[in-house]
Amino acid sequence: MQALSDEDSPPPYWRQRPRPVGLEITYRLRGDTLEIDTTRKISHVRLAAVEQVRFVYAPSNVSSKGFKTQLRLSDGKSVTFGNLSWRSLTDMDRDDAGYHAFVSALAAAIARANPRARFVAGKPFAFWLALATISALSMLMLVFFTGRAFLQGTTTTGLLGLLLTAASFWQIKPMVVLNRPRNLSSGEVPDDLVPGRPAA
Repeated sequence: MQALSDEDSPPPYWRQRPRPVGLEITYRLRGDTLEIDTTRKISHVRLAAVEQVRFVYAPSNVSSKGFKTQLRLSDGKSVTFGNLSWRSLTDMDRDDAGYHAFVSALAAAIARANPRARFVAGKPFAFWLALATISALSMLMLVFFTGRAFLQGTTTTGLLGLLLTAASFWQIKPMVVLNRPRNLSSGEVPDDLVPGRPAA
């Protein structure tokens, strides 16, 4: 995985192996076109055809530091890529600085090619509301289970409940907080959903 954006370097690109078993995909920015090389074929996406850019938090089974960028096109199709790349069935690679550099270059190019393109962060409102509601109910159930266990004198069960509650909160909180829906300005890249911005 690598991204370059220096003026003296090749066009900005990003390489990702999105699945444990599969080929690496290269996304290369060429002017007002995004070139997608899947090894088997090369396709081109006109940046002027991008209607919406969405940034989301998307952890995997292996890493809790997963993020994705989704492009929705005028023909109804979409392009999605993330900051995680599989090395093997159990190992993933992260290059947040490279990911941020490429996404920033891509966002700026889309804003130039289509000033009307929407930039949004988080999940769609209906999906996020359902996620937040289910998460809150799940946490309440765990708290009730834990409290009842202590009241009944089953300390071991209560301690297990505390452990499950803490672990669940640690996993659920970023899913709800980071994926809250919000509108962004044209070309804006949110640091909380696109990690790796160089230090000032």
